[in-house]
Amino acid sequence: MNAILECLKTRRSVRTFQDKPVPRDVLERILEAGTYAATGMNKQDPIILAVTNREVRDKLSRMNAQVIGNEAMDPFYGAPVVLVVLADKSWPTYVKDGSLVMGNLLNAAHAEGLASCWIDRAKEEFETEEGQAILKELGIEGEYEGVGHCILGYADGPEPEAAPRKENYIYYID
Repeated sequence: MNAILECLKTRRSVRTFQDKPVPRDVLERILEAGTYAATGMNKQDPIILAVTNREVRDKLSRMNAQVIGNEAMDPFYGAPVVLVVLADKSWPTYVKDGSLVMGNLLNAAHAEGLASCWIDRAKEEFETEEGQAILKELGIEGEYEGVGHCILGYADGPEPEAAPRKENYIYYID
């Protein structure tokens, strides 16, 4: 089978990670794959925050946990890297564009031998004063909305098996 199709079929969401850093060259290849996602009219409106700093990663985790009202948990499941995708709200396809970036990041991580998972609530995090301060600190201006977090690292255990595909998933119109 084609390696790309095999990658797409075998990637699973993982929620247990080793406390092991991701090599910078591997991370850079994953990030580059994210920048090649299709976007409406090739506007390339999304941006990616690549968070490897433990203090900032933990701050984002705390912010995310506050959104769901469970500050005792780590919504990033111990993953050492958090890639936050945000997109420019002034562009009509921004959520779709950011979602395609997320898909590329998830699949590229799997192709590089890393585990990953899409974690929600980036929108709520970056609507807060604290989230806006992070963007301002980075010199990011504009109306950006959080689309999602791609957490990644090395799986701590086997990756889950794929669930059987549902019946009637595909309908042909010939």
